[in-house]
Amino acid sequence: MIELKSPAEIERMRTAGRFVGHILSELGDLADVGVNLLDLEHHVRNRISERGAQSCYWDYAPSFGNGPFRNVTCLSVNDAVLHGMPHDYALRDGDILSMDLAVGIDGWVADSARTVIVGAAADEDLRLLRATEEALTAGIDAARPGNRLGDISAAIEAVAIAHGYPVNTEFGGHGIGRTMHEDPHVANKGRAGRGLKLRAGMTLALEPWFARTTDEIVFDPDGWTIRSADGSRTAHSEHTIAITEDGPRVLTQR
Repeated sequence: MIELKSPAEIERMRTAGRFVGHILSELGDLADVGVNLLDLEHHVRNRISERGAQSCYWDYAPSFGNGPFRNVTCLSVNDAVLHGMPHDYALRDGDILSMDLAVGIDGWVADSARTVIVGAAADEDLRLLRATEEALTAGIDAARPGNRLGDISAAIEAVAIAHGYPVNTEFGGHGIGRTMHEDPHVANKGRAGRGLKLRAGMTLALEPWFARTTDEIVFDPDGWTIRSADGSRTAHSEHTIAITEDGPRVLTQR
């Protein structure tokens, strides 16, 4: 079931979105050579507590995970791209760090992710990162009343194809609102003109993620961290958006 949100409810989601966007900006500034992932995790725990917000990740236990998740951030390094568990790891020069955060405030949720490169950036890594950002922008632009869900997916896929990156369809975007994961699923690959008709009041988290040379994934023994199957580097970008009569509105601006 898809719940259409009123303008007032979208504003409440935007409150959560502003907070999420601000924290991801802070993490981008903090991520540096020698910084431990656990320090980033605890920084966010403190900021969530100060705000009186609620983590959407803590105690999250979906069918694909290994028991309840016991962190408030997903921090994924290099060939890890999704659901990375913060652990005792000091960032190194040239690491790619994907940071994902979902928080609820006063009963409304926002979800966003960004990827940064720590220290010196290789050209290929920059190109990969920018491709996910371009794909996110393209997907957002397609999120207009009267379009179809497939238009969003096709726009994201077209950017991946233009850059020569394969696209995984097992994990993608999703509806969002009172909870982190709502209907519909938003694949990062699809056919324009197909699928659910988009309506004003729909709120979605769009999240293109690409690995450089594969669309296959593997899970770490922790049961959460998802990596590219061939060890190639990865990147991930995500925004929570609202579809309005005036077009798409990003609720997690940084």
